[in-house]
Amino acid sequence: MSGNTVTRRSEIHGNGVFAARKLPAGLEVMDYAGRLRTHAWIDRVYANTVESGHTFLFTLNDRYVIDGNFDANDARWINHSCEPNCKPYVIEDPGKNPKHDRIIIETLRDIEAGEELTFDYGIKLECRHTARLKKIWECRCGAPSCTGTMLKPKR
Repeated sequence: MSGNTVTRRSEIHGNGVFAARKLPAGLEVMDYAGRLRTHAWIDRVYANTVESGHTFLFTLNDRYVIDGNFDANDARWINHSCEPNCKPYVIEDPGKNPKHDRIIIETLRDIEAGEELTFDYGIKLECRHTARLKKIWECRCGAPSCTGTMLKPKR
């Protein structure tokens, strides 16, 4: 997995992760790394951050969230897109220990050298999706099918 990507400024938002060489479809590019937290801890500590429009939190399973604000790798810089070229998926621990589950980022299609890696964040917020909140969670992917927001409909 090493040497496949570089991190630099992105036209989508802030930093981004880019293919350092042509990447084939189905390649496991990297793990999403960070500090393991319980959902209760995340709810308590990050409860008032819904209006920040920014998150490094990634749900791992029913018990844990990966907090990419701490002990993270470059995967935290992969930006959202409405037409992603990568997808995250969970690999469950063979020993059934949810603390050892992992999130892998895999290419959905061939990606050209220099192309930015993206995935659909799938952000689901239980609060009302007001125009103001949709603007805070604005999508800047530029895809023809862009919904304008990273938020997923509640229905």
